[in-house]
Amino acid sequence: MYLVQNKFYMIYRNQFINIISFILSIIIFFSFSFILENTSKENFNNSEQNLQDNIIQGNENEEEKDLENLKNWYIEIPSISLIAPIEEGTSKEVLNNKVGHFEETSRDYGNVGLAAHNRGYEKNYFENLKNVNIGDEIIYNYYDLKIKYIIDKNEIIKNNDWTYLENTEENKITLITCVENQPEFRRCVQASEIN
Repeated sequence: MYLVQNKFYMIYRNQFINIISFILSIIIFFSFSFILENTSKENFNNSEQNLQDNIIQGNENEEEKDLENLKNWYIEIPSISLIAPIEEGTSKEVLNNKVGHFEETSRDYGNVGLAAHNRGYEKNYFENLKNVNIGDEIIYNYYDLKIKYIIDKNEIIKNNDWTYLENTEENKITLITCVENQPEFRRCVQASEIN
């Protein structure tokens, strides 16, 4: 009898231990899962925040470059409330962010040639160029050089007419942009220095 009782006791005891072990395993599993999930979320949130900080920092660096460029090389047209940074070249990358300088034209004296988008891009600096009038003022700043011009031409030209960008003896500034829905034409605004 004692042996049978002892055998039942051992069976129940082993089952009890197995149940307790199973419950403890479940508790440990869920605890570990909870900790892991929160740690992963925290790491993800930290990574996401770091990424956002880097993007913001990158944007701030771009804005700082733009502001620095505005101090050194920029154009102003008060009649259309334009103040825009200028960068060398007329590539897509340049024109997507700034007013581009035609490399074959002068940067200081003679004929300064500039181009910019007027619609459809993030930066459309020449969007109101069609609204300037003969007699409006353009102010060109190139580091320590500041030249004021008066607009004397606002014309539509063929897209392959480069004569307006040729060098001149007198100081001029020539602004070129597209004409909406007319890819074969360009708007050309030209101004002469105020003496």
